[in-house]
Amino acid sequence: AGVGGLRAGAAGNARMVAGAFPLAKLMYLGVRQLSKPLAARIKAGARASPFFRQYICGPPAQVYHWIEMRTKMRIMGFRGAAIKPLNEEAAAELGAELLGEAIVFGVGGLCIFLEYSRQSANSKKKEEELSSTLLSLQEQLAELTLTVETLDTQLREVNRALVAVSASPQK
Repeated sequence: AGVGGLRAGAAGNARMVAGAFPLAKLMYLGVRQLSKPLAARIKAGARASPFFRQYICGPPAQVYHWIEMRTKMRIMGFRGAAIKPLNEEAAAELGAELLGEAIVFGVGGLCIFLEYSRQSANSKKKEEELSSTLLSLQEQLAELTLTVETLDTQLREVNRALVAVSASPQK
């Protein structure tokens, strides 16, 4: 009954995990899909706000432009050529695009991290359940071993008594 109950419990847990996984995956997919419109709104706000244009979108766009142009120039064989910075409008546009992509990428990374954490927690829980089951089985084995030893001792005593009774003179 104990082993059958263990199998039934494991099957129930497997069904529960299988049922929860698509729901979690669907939820993560929904969060990622919602991040795209959120990123678009943030980009639109960044384009409209002078603070965002100058301090949030501009510097990363200029750095990205500088790295991109430096790399292209080196590939083409030009060394030491001066790279002109982007104008404010182009920098704001590129910075807003970079910001939007960073938001989508960040949400995706967060989803991956949360899924990893969830799987890790499930794995740890399963490991603890298996460990407790193993410990329980070891305790049961120790109890059964003690019972067998007790029964073996009683059987030897009964055999001695039987031998003593059969060896005694009959009247």
